[in-house]
Amino acid sequence: MDPPGRAAQALPAPPWVEVIRVRRGLKVISSARVRSVLRAAAADPELGARLAQISSGRRVGLAVRITSDRELRQLNQRFLGEDHSTDVLSFYSGTASEEGFHLGDLALSWPSVQRQAREFGHPEDAEATLLLVHGLLHLGGWDHADGAGERAMINITWRCLAGLGVELGPERLGRSRP
Repeated sequence: MDPPGRAAQALPAPPWVEVIRVRRGLKVISSARVRSVLRAAAADPELGARLAQISSGRRVGLAVRITSDRELRQLNQRFLGEDHSTDVLSFYSGTASEEGFHLGDLALSWPSVQRQAREFGHPEDAEATLLLVHGLLHLGGWDHADGAGERAMINITWRCLAGLGVELGPERLGRSRP
C-alpha cells in the first residue's frame, strides 16, 4: 500500500509519533536523540498532517536501526535491487493494529553519517538529524525522483532542522538555508 497524498487534517501533539525500537549495531547516537528528532519533525504542519492522514489519526510507531554501510548495501540490494550502500533507507509498512499504526522502518548507515558530516563541515549529530528527517519524509510518501518532489522534501527538511536548531554546512542540500 502506498502512502496517500497531502491532507489538511488537524495535527495531534508531537508525542503521537513513537519510536518503538532503536536498534544500534553501532552505539553512536542515543535512542532519546533519535526519538526527539523524529517527534520534532512530526510537529512540522505539513509532515504531521500527512502522517495523521496515513495513520487515520492513530498513534504512529516506527523502528530505527543504526548500522553499517555493509548492512545498508545488503538491504538496498535485497529490497531495491541496487548494489551499493546508501546513507538511509525507508521501508513503509502501513500496518494498523489496536495499539496504533506501524508506519515503517528506517535504517541509517553511521559510516555514511561520519563521511558526509566531514565532507560538508558540520557535526555528525546534524547529519544524523538530516538523514532521520529525510527517511521520515520517505515514510510519509515524499520522493525526490523529480524536481518538484525534491524541492518539497528540501523545504520541509529545512523547516524541521530549523525547529531543532540544527545547522548544516553551507553546501549541504545544494543551497543555503532559506
